[in-house]
Amino acid sequence: MLKDKAEVLLKEAVAQDESLFLIDFSVSTDNKVKVVLDGDNGVSVEDCMKVSRAIEHNLDREEENFSLEVASAGATAPLHLPRQFKKNIGRKLQVDTLEESFEANLTATTDKGIVLEWKAREPKPIGKGKVTVQKKREIDFSDIKEAKVVLKF
Repeated sequence: MLKDKAEVLLKEAVAQDESLFLIDFSVSTDNKVKVVLDGDNGVSVEDCMKVSRAIEHNLDREEENFSLEVASAGATAPLHLPRQFKKNIGRKLQVDTLEESFEANLTATTDKGIVLEWKAREPKPIGKGKVTVQKKREIDFSDIKEAKVVLKF
């Protein structure tokens, strides 16, 4: 079966480079194989080409006709895996939980989740006016509905 063969070849290809990891793998009913990769140091065109060749050169088109797309996760793609959060420490994230949304700096990851820090303006405890305070919040991976890196231009 195409999916099983492609999956074995994909795992072998990704294992060749420890900095790469799989985000998504699918095979549609019309044999379109789609692979989405990410990497601790990003994903280059050459990385995509290596994985593509490892799959395509080891499948027989005479046996089953297929199309193959190998791509990187992309800068605007949501983060899914703990490894993706770890590689983005120090960057600003937009994180949505079931209860609220945050735009904050990712300062650390833990086994269970992430640590966000941001500055907020709050009323002074005594008197009029506002004061800037440093906020910090830990969010479990299971509580994250969606998280994306905020791009600056």
